[in-house]
Amino acid sequence: MKKYYPITALLFFLSGCAYQAPDYLQVIAAPELNQLMQNQDIFLVDVHTPEQRHIKGTDVFIPYNNVEQHLDKLPKDKNTPIYLYCEGGPMGNAAAKTLHALGYTHLSNLDGGTKAWKQAGFGLE
Repeated sequence: MKKYYPITALLFFLSGCAYQAPDYLQVIAAPELNQLMQNQDIFLVDVHTPEQRHIKGTDVFIPYNNVEQHLDKLPKDKNTPIYLYCEGGPMGNAAAKTLHALGYTHLSNLDGGTKAWKQAGFGLE
């Protein structure tokens, strides 16, 4: 029986690694976000704490765990698409959850965060 514990633990670990985005959140790849930024004026928010270097064109820095305290920095129209990012992704997911609870409807998070952004060959400022 004990010999199955490591296998069971490994299966639980691996199943937790596959992040399934909730229905209110779109996950966007770095090249797709870059293309959008070239063709549209988007609202881009860095939510990583502590504050890091930003993707050029970032509109505002709001710590993922203090979204409610910075509502004045967000679009008044809750249907405005908001693109979030952090260093790796999880803080963007957390910020999106809060924004969704506050009534924002079009939320996207950069898949892999700034790590994926840099890996795709895009710079930070």
